Amino acid sequence: MLDQGDVTVEEIKFRAGDGWELAGTVYRGAAPQVAILISAGTGFPRRFYRHVAAYLAERGAVVLTYDFRGIGESGADNLAVSGIDYPDWGRLDMTAALAHLEHIAPRLPLTTLGHSIGGQFVGFMQNHHKATRHAFVAVGNGHWGVHKLRNMPLELFFWWGFGSYCLARHGYIPAGGLWGGEALPPDVFRTWRRWSARRSYLLPELAEGRYPHHFDDPCSPIRAWVMSDDPIATETACGDTLSHYSKAEKNLVVRTPKQLGTRKVGHDGAFRKGRETLWEELWEWLAEGQLPDGANSM
Repeated sequence: MLDQGDVTVEEIKFRAGDGWELAGTVYRGAAPQVAILISAGTGFPRRFYRHVAAYLAERGAVVLTYDFRGIGESGADNLAVSGIDYPDWGRLDMTAALAHLEHIAPRLPLTTLGHSIGGQFVGFMQNHHKATRHAFVAVGNGHWGVHKLRNMPLELFFWWGFGSYCLARHGYIPAGGLWGGEALPPDVFRTWRRWSARRSYLLPELAEGRYPHHFDDPCSPIRAWVMSDDPIATETACGDTLSHYSKAEKNLVVRTPKQLGTRKVGHDGAFRKGRETLWEELWEWLAEGQLPDGANSM
């Protein structure tokens, strides 16, 4: 266990319902009043969220970050034959992580903070109803048609050129090159690509019963933050995702880099060091239920 001022940091292991061992990090403030689960974007390791996690813990939270199966320290011996599918991250890993957070932070209100797919997949969580509030940051439909037009050539090449080559040569998507994240299991990539080829995204497969889900169930309130210079999670793309939660109270707010005191934020910059202006808004929502200025109901 390490000490960072008023925040203790502990590396842990816990298991999902099917027995898969997941690696996590617990950040605990001196007098916690809320528990926050941070769920990563596709290919992001938990260490990427260490700055925001420490900030929220110092404000008065118990924060759990973790690696999805196949990612980082929750990796597989052989990704190519791991059998990991995209919804497993929500259905199994996010469910287990929230249950573990409840175990280590008893009697504290549970909340979630999701980056990209970490927000999209709340609807796959079997215990989503235990969270009192959800914060989505840079969350949106993966279909290229609702992203910024300048990103379209790169995305199409990633899906059908680079990705197809990697699957043929390696059997999975390795880290490096065009893909800046951690290595991806093949079925994670294939499902992500299949969904992203259509505006309706995952909805047809939910309707046909391919994956058990809870998107149609009542959900705790959701507040979503979109960065104006994010080429992927645009306002339209985020609106699409929020519409999947038909019974939830939802609000969306757009923030510019200037409002956050920087020149660029993009798809992942909200969690980089120095974004305390945004983190303050996340804290006010998750710990106190305060709606950010400029939020619009969806």
